[in-house]
Amino acid sequence: MSSNRPYLLRAIYDWISDNNLTPYVLVDASVEGVRVPPQVVKNGQVVLNLAMRAVANLDLGNDWISFQARFSGVSQSIHIPVRAVLALYAQENGQGMMFPAEEEGDVPPPTSPSDDDKTSSRSATPAEDAPKRGAHLRVVK
Repeated sequence: MSSNRPYLLRAIYDWISDNNLTPYVLVDASVEGVRVPPQVVKNGQVVLNLAMRAVANLDLGNDWISFQARFSGVSQSIHIPVRAVLALYAQENGQGMMFPAEEEGDVPPPTSPSDDDKTSSRSATPAEDAPKRGAHLRVVK
């Protein structure tokens, strides 16, 4: 089964943009294939503004995010493997989604229902796995 990450990225990007907020992406710059200007990398990560007014030719593909952006007045081609994205959030309020770091070829472990669950499907999420209500991403610079 293919990763749901690119689909979630496109959905969150659209949601942020539709609400007239500024989409920022947090990228693990150490992932192979990340192509960003080295001067913008801090502690192995980079935060990039993906707003339409800040980038050109944005392509949120299934395997890559690519676009043109200006850094210190110089246009640069940016290429980011989707697996390198750690978060996509609105700059104004921090709302968005964090993604787990994943290794290439990672496949989620198969889940096997317990004996009690074999006759019915699970519809409830355990409380410890449920997202905290009102929680959202805060970026500290």
